[in-house]
Formats: sequence, structure tokens, C-alpha cells
Amino acid sequence: MSQTKTPSAFYKPLSIGAPEPLRQLPTSLERMIHFIPPHIEKIRAKLPAVIPTVDVVLGNLEDAIPADAKEQARAGFIELAQNNEFGSTGLWTRVNCLNSPWFLDDLTQIVSKVGNKLDVIMLPKVEGPWDIHYLDQLLAQLESQHNITKPILINAILETAEGVNNIEDIAGASPRMQGMSLGPADLAASRGMKTTRVGGGHPFYGVLEDPTDTGNRTLFQQDLWHYTVAKMVDACMGHGIKAFYGPFGDFSDSDACRAQFRNAFLQGCVGTWTLHPNQITIAKEVFSPDAQEVLFAKKILEAMPDGTGAVMIDGKMQDDATWKQAKVIVDLAKIVAQKDPDLAKAYEL
Repeated sequence: MSQTKTPSAFYKPLSIGAPEPLRQLPTSLERMIHFIPPHIEKIRAKLPAVIPTVDVVLGNLEDAIPADAKEQARAGFIELAQNNEFGSTGLWTRVNCLNSPWFLDDLTQIVSKVGNKLDVIMLPKVEGPWDIHYLDQLLAQLESQHNITKPILINAILETAEGVNNIEDIAGASPRMQGMSLGPADLAASRGMKTTRVGGGHPFYGVLEDPTDTGNRTLFQQDLWHYTVAKMVDACMGHGIKAFYGPFGDFSDSDACRAQFRNAFLQGCVGTWTLHPNQITIAKEVFSPDAQEVLFAKKILEAMPDGTGAVMIDGKMQDDATWKQAKVIVDLAKIVAQKDPDLAKAYEL
């Protein structure tokens, strides 16, 4: 017996009166998902100045929030959502995990009070499609109960080995799926990896070059997360949703942060988490396409208006495949240009 819904049933609301599920994700810029701890009043007070500088504001209710501050964080998120206008900046929250004592109150209170402002719920420790199905049904019931006019989307965090094993089924579990994020710290623990770092590389994970006449052999450090990011990107792109790199925990090492973000960007991630203000600028730099790349991509599209054939540009052959690559870059540049006048000028858009 089939375990999947028919296409017509897949896009039916799961509760009478709930908004129609989206058939295509909205076009939005999400280079950085900026995490804030909403239980801290002075951070909430600074939020109006932060909103225009980031693509997404996320009120964090889960890890890094002490158990005795969970209810305060939830109330703080509701307050900041009610008291601020976000414009083109997205409003997300990371709720507590499904098996926690706080999850149900997170959902019911937030949706009832600020559901029409909320764009995405980030769900931790997703292990299979069953987790998405539960949240999907619950959100539909709450949306219909509280007259929510647009569906609240779901971003699933990959932080267990089981979740990675079920990644394809998670990606296609619901039309609410907005994307996935890599959760390297919990995933490392789940896999039994021997690292205490939050994202990034490790000096002992590398390939040793062949013996040389001098006897000196260089260890070339490798990326611990290359396989998982690639698997996540494939699953997300295959289902028309977005892939995000997660946290980089060493706030003092901007160079390593930039390198890790760039690896994720080149592999296909559309954005990343930012946990510290100094990471906002790095994410903006990395996840916005390079101006020279954009200008060259525009040349390709102009030389091949219908995307067929082959042309020579600056001594390099361009064909149907490179036209598709160029279109990805130019389409992203157009979205970035709408929010960033300086980059719009650099892109000549």
C-alpha cells in the first residue's frame, strides 16, 4: 500500500478553514537567519535597529535558553513580534523539540498571538517525515482556529543520524517545508564524532600528502561537513526547498567562519545562521554573489537569449549548461539588489 498522498491530497488544507498550502515558496532573501535570545530585554530593545540589517530575525526558544527561562523567552518573542514591524525582513522562531515539555505551549501561544506575522517555524532534531506530519497537522488546526491568513512554513534542522538517513522523506513531507538547516553540534554527538567544535573544520581531519624527498609531509585539512551539506542540498533542491548552513560557534575566528560559509554557498546553500553581530556582515558578503561573477553571468544571458547553442565570451566557451549556471547567479543578484542599493549598483541592476 502506498505511503504517500496523491498529488491532489498533498495540497489540501489539513484543517477546515486553514489557508491553502503554498505550491511554490515565496521569493525572499534569506542570506542570514539572525538568532536572538528573546528573554533578554536589552536585546529586544535593540531589535528595531537590527531588523533592517538582516534578512531574517529568529527568536530562539530552544538550545542556549536555560530551562528556567523558557517561558520568559516565549513571552519575549511574542512581545517583540507584536511591537515591531518587519517589512521585508522575515520573522522566524526556533521552538523547543517535539519531546520537550515546552513545545506544545510554544506552538499554541505563538500561533494564537502572532501567527499572522510569523513566516517560519524552525523545528529541531527532526528524525523523519512523521515529525513534519505532526507539526503540519497541528499548525493547520491552529491556523483555522485563529484565522491565520497565510500558511506558516517549516524549516527542519538536521541534527541526528536518523534525520540524515531520512532526509529525502523529510524534504518531501509537506508543502509547508521551507527548507532544512544543518545542526552540526547535535549531529556530531549523534554520530559519535570526536569533535567539540560547533561547525567548521578540525585540524586532525585531513589528507596527508605522499612522502617527499625532504621527509616533510603536509596535512591538508578537509571539511567535516562536506558530505552532509551536499546530501542536504540535493534533497532540498530536488524538492524545491532551501538549504541552509547552521551555526559557526567560534565568534573570534572570522576567517574560518567566512571559509565555512563560502563552502556552503558554493555547494548550493542559500544562507546560514548568524549567532553574533559580527557574523551578519560575513554572511551578507558570502551569500551575495560576487559583482564580477554577476556581470559575467549577465553577458552569458545576453549572448544566449533563448538559452540554446554555444558562444565564446572572453575566450571561454559558453553553452546551455553554463547559461543555466548564469541564470542562477543573476536571479539571486536581482533578489539581493531589491534589498541592497550598493550591490544593485555593483551588479548594474
